[in-house]
Amino acid sequence: MVIVDASGDIVFSNQQVSALFGYPPEELAGQRVECLMPERFRARHVANHERFVIDGRVRPMGVGLELFGLRRDGTEFPVEISLSPIRDGDRILVAAAIRDVTDRKRIEGELVAAREAADRANQGKSRFLATASHDLRQPLQTLALLNGTLRRTVSDSLSVEALTQQEQAIAGMSRLLNALLDISKLESGAIRPEVTDFTVAALFEELRTEFAGLAASKGLQFQVDSSMDCVHSDPSLVEQILRNLVANAIKYTSEGSVRLRCLNEEAVVRIQVLDTGIGIPSDQLPHIYDEFYQVGVPANTVREGYGLGLSIVLRLVKLLNLGLRVESEVGRGSVFSLEVPASAAPTADREASVKPGAPGSQSAGALPHVLIVEDDPAVLNATRMLLKVGNYRVSTAGSLLEALQKARDNVDVDLLITDYHLAGGETGTEVISSVRGILGADLPTVLITGDTSSAVKELQHDDNVRMASKPINADELLALLRELLSSRSRAESVAPA
Repeated sequence: MVIVDASGDIVFSNQQVSALFGYPPEELAGQRVECLMPERFRARHVANHERFVIDGRVRPMGVGLELFGLRRDGTEFPVEISLSPIRDGDRILVAAAIRDVTDRKRIEGELVAAREAADRANQGKSRFLATASHDLRQPLQTLALLNGTLRRTVSDSLSVEALTQQEQAIAGMSRLLNALLDISKLESGAIRPEVTDFTVAALFEELRTEFAGLAASKGLQFQVDSSMDCVHSDPSLVEQILRNLVANAIKYTSEGSVRLRCLNEEAVVRIQVLDTGIGIPSDQLPHIYDEFYQVGVPANTVREGYGLGLSIVLRLVKLLNLGLRVESEVGRGSVFSLEVPASAAPTADREASVKPGAPGSQSAGALPHVLIVEDDPAVLNATRMLLKVGNYRVSTAGSLLEALQKARDNVDVDLLITDYHLAGGETGTEVISSVRGILGADLPTVLITGDTSSAVKELQHDDNVRMASKPINADELLALLRELLSSRSRAESVAPA
């Protein structure tokens, strides 16, 4: 505490001032208060002091400025100062409360540095995820397509068996990569929910299509109840939660059934996945959401899956602020209940994703012509070989410029397949727009990508584009092409002459 008269002379300073500034109390008495501040503040302070004596309101000093005190030894330190007027008879004095904020400023600086470091780390993680989503999937994409080509060209039993096992290994690698990338994206904040109203029936139909065959192959009944419920959340992320729950239920059920149903409560819709599987012991329930944890599977043993599905489920549930409960009894099965906010009003069904259909009949005319745009030579060559085996004529391009030239030279192209991320910053959306400018706005297209964000948003309303996530296997890709050709043929048959 320093008390200064109207002329700016120090009339009192307490012991803390001596300790803080390094002056004996008797040395400060009668000196100008500006001796306690660096030279750069002194001229401004004289004018401010005169105005304060006239105004006389309690206020902080140097609002908006970084203030510093000056010790006797010439060193500076950050301070905060509060001013209060004191009337002593006819005299007006100014009491200045001075606080050393060195520690606070240091902590603030450390927090800023830590925040900047965290931002750099997140940016680095985002760059890694973008690279991993593309580059790590490329060799898997090549393997999957080459496997599909070989399965269509060999017939001896030993080769077929080897290729079948290879296909299973590729699928396992793909699932693990997808799960690890999903967890990394969730931890880095790269996934942003897009909340809307949608019907549960649309999700149930997609899950029925996806898992009915898998359940039947294990001799299980897959029951999907009808539902008229409408909910409010992110439909894609809710679907991912249910997909992982259903996959887990089928994996841990050897006989009986897996069932999807809805229970409508006052403010929430409870979507349940019920199974008649092995059940979960009560002492293991707290651990089922841990990474790489699997019920009843000892460490370092051969396992089916990787124990990441429920870990992803829990992260998505927290991201969407949903509820998740589990009830289980060993030997009798489990019930996972996902609580989703009910929608205020019903909406139209969300369009179910188009699933691969049965092979269409090949016309007697020329083979369908496909233009492939891919900058990775291995993936490009593997796709070309697969399509040739699948009875397609193929043209290839490695860039947007080359794709445009091939489109001009081949006006009979029926289908376009393009990767999303191309060299030089080019994108598949640019390829689609430019090639369609030559071959027609309704050119059927498959956009293959490891990026699950911007590409989908840009093309989600285009009925002639199908999205495919890497690595897509050979059967799925060929089925997509057949479906697009079939849709185009139907459209042309009903078009007015």
